Amino acid sequence: MSTSLQDQLLKAGLVKKAKAQQVAHQKSKRRKRAGGSAGTTDEAKARQQRAAAEKAERDRKLAAERNARARERELQAQVRQIIEANRVERTGDVPYAFTDGRVVRKLRIDETHRRPLASGALIVVRLGSGYELLPRAAAERVRERAPELIVLDHAAGGDTGDDGVIEGYEGYEIPDDLTW
Repeated sequence: MSTSLQDQLLKAGLVKKAKAQQVAHQKSKRRKRAGGSAGTTDEAKARQQRAAAEKAERDRKLAAERNARARERELQAQVRQIIEANRVERTGDVPYAFTDGRVVRKLRIDETHRRPLASGALIVVRLGSGYELLPRAAAERVRERAPELIVLDHAAGGDTGDDGVIEGYEGYEIPDDLTW
């Protein structure tokens, strides 16, 4: 009686050969999944733990990046909402020139807006590809969230050095109502 139960069932015709092979295959899969010897299971467990720790670290980094992008989108939406809610209507046809980086831009404004712009009560901010005028209080809220959108703020001295004078023009006084 050295034959296995599987062989005996096959000889008796109670089990088909394909079913016996399938059961043997599943049994070997379970054995491989459980591990071979004790030495390899420790190594396998250590590898699994390292892989799980690395995956957890990658997941944390991805989640942090995703959260940072979501926070950035949220700040951009807040800034856009502040600008659109507080912008000053420009209906004039008097050009007001200012610099945005190295490029000179022009806005069409009323004569009533020229003085507040020169004194710093109104501030020019970038909205998309255009520019808008904002009162100082709204512009400060924009500055907290996205300072790079503030294009022109005469009260802050955007183009001047530390002492409030443009380098190279220390002896010349520039009038506030200068029209280009």
